[in-house]
Amino acid sequence: MTVPQYDHITSLVFGGLTQDAGAYEHATAVVLPVPLERTTSYVAGTRNGPREILLASGQMELWDDETSTSASTLALFTLPEMELPFGTLEAALGEIRRVAGEVFDAGKFLIALGGEHSVTIPLVEAAASRHPGLSVLQIDAHADMRDQYMGNPLSHACVMRRVVERSRCTQVGIRSLSEAEARTVPSLQTTIFYDGKMREDPAWMDRVVDSLGDPVYLTIDCDGFDPAIMPAVGTPEPGGLTWHEGLTLVRKVFAARRVVACDLVELSPLAGMVGPNFLCARLIYKMLTYWMLAGRA
Repeated sequence: MTVPQYDHITSLVFGGLTQDAGAYEHATAVVLPVPLERTTSYVAGTRNGPREILLASGQMELWDDETSTSASTLALFTLPEMELPFGTLEAALGEIRRVAGEVFDAGKFLIALGGEHSVTIPLVEAAASRHPGLSVLQIDAHADMRDQYMGNPLSHACVMRRVVERSRCTQVGIRSLSEAEARTVPSLQTTIFYDGKMREDPAWMDRVVDSLGDPVYLTIDCDGFDPAIMPAVGTPEPGGLTWHEGLTLVRKVFAARRVVACDLVELSPLAGMVGPNFLCARLIYKMLTYWMLAGRA
């Protein structure tokens, strides 16, 4: 079994764990850094997200008090940060799809680090083609259901519109969408839990889980969290999930459904502020522990 081949920039390792090329064959989970930034429209910097997450992860303690586990025992392999081809966005997304497909074909659990949210399009395409009936859970401030944005149907603002063309979706924490999106979403194969209303039902997290099929792809946009704890995003919308709300929901999903892949996108690192980078690293780590706890490792 060979490591997927592509042009790469750096080779930082998640959690600061040691690894060699031969470790890929025995790995059960793979981290793929994807520094795509082509369509961001307000604050730039998502291309630096994967590197800063990996750097922060090297400062984490690897014992998880919540689950009494340590992902240091997990057969985890971090692929090099992708250097995506110049030219069209379609070419870049095609390369992401190819590499993700190789990881899935090797039977590994994939966690991708973005980059802008457009990376989710090829990642879901690769997952859906190998996992029939795939359901997608999105945690995000934005619906991302525009058919096109600034003439581009592959924009970060159109991600979930492309995703629902092949997979049913559940969207959580949504608190920003256009009038056109609001008119369109009732006709699309999605269930939306709006941030301003969802907590009116004390069992809203169970309803999120019940809305999902099996297997599941999980995509988390950093702005799905409250900007009080996650200010390092392009459009920090007021509201959003707290840290513990996010963890509780994600743990419930991992416990009840077979999660086959995840991504964490749209971190725009802020100079001199490492807290958001560390939050992202810890969130990735928590997802790995939940995956282990569910008996998937």
